[in-house]
Amino acid sequence: MSDPAAADHAAVTRLLGRAPAGRFEVVVRRPDGQPVVIRNDPRLDDGTPMPTLLWLVDPELSRQVARLESEGGVRRFGAEVDPEELAAAHADYAARRDALLDAAPGPAPSGGVGGTRTGVKCLHAHLANFLDGADDPVGRRVAGEIDLGPLVPEPPASDRLSA
Repeated sequence: MSDPAAADHAAVTRLLGRAPAGRFEVVVRRPDGQPVVIRNDPRLDDGTPMPTLLWLVDPELSRQVARLESEGGVRRFGAEVDPEELAAAHADYAARRDALLDAAPGPAPSGGVGGTRTGVKCLHAHLANFLDGADDPVGRRVAGEIDLGPLVPEPPASDRLSA
């Protein structure tokens, strides 16, 4: 993963309220170019494992998802989804993150969506995973209960490089 463009770094710094601690790329945007979801490098700049591959950085979506969580959404969605579908989403997430790991020695992140191996931990992480194109049953349900507004998925990095 390469370093983000200066404009993306500045926008994500503003959205997070601090500078990102590792490399990332924007994978979903608003039509005006503002980042919605970022894909993180599996290790921070200091080598610390980063289990959260995908991060929802859009403030309005984050507020809406936080509302769902405060209303018991983590427990509700965890009970509503098929456990096998959820396990498949966790496995796919871990495989996509692990594919980005370089050969450098050191600790590697583990777990699935939001760093957990089973169940539902963070609706924000599941929504980010779904918005990045994953078949995430929790993210799909979250998306169905909030106002996403207009979004623009970024083409995969391999497609951007060959264009």
